[in-house]
Amino acid sequence: MNFNDAFMFLIGDEGGFQCDPNDRGNWTTGIIGQGECKGTKFGISAYAYPLLDIQNLTLEQAQTIYQRDYWIPLHADELPSYIRLVLFSFAINTSMPGNPVTAKKTLQRALGVTVDGIIGPKTISAANSEVNIQNLLAAEIIEYYINAREWHSFGIGWMRRLASDLRHS
Repeated sequence: MNFNDAFMFLIGDEGGFQCDPNDRGNWTTGIIGQGECKGTKFGISAYAYPLLDIQNLTLEQAQTIYQRDYWIPLHADELPSYIRLVLFSFAINTSMPGNPVTAKKTLQRALGVTVDGIIGPKTISAANSEVNIQNLLAAEIIEYYINAREWHSFGIGWMRRLASDLRHS
């Protein structure tokens, strides 16, 4: 799967503008009730991008952000094509812009390599040689989600998203 395919698939999950005041991602500080509740659009949140005009964000702007801040830092084009969507989706759901460190470390834990948050030659080589990487990565993502403090509010949606990503990888 390439970037454009992954982006177009995820936009179906991310959807349009929403501004749920009970979702910390909609707040510029990432803390419910603090800062400004500016919402999320195309999965681009006020918490990750507090200075961005979220409500007026265009699809083209979202695509640029996704490629620059998530796809490229993950070195997704160098990873097995069948894990790109799952890792990319997880990065968007859990990481700050420009450094999807949670997704990087989750991949490294799945591979059993040094967990340093740097996708370099060793991580890329391990990912390309591990035949069971999709299952290992999915298991790590599930563990991350069920231990997240927002599990009770968003867990079912996260699991549905992961299941959908796995089906389309």
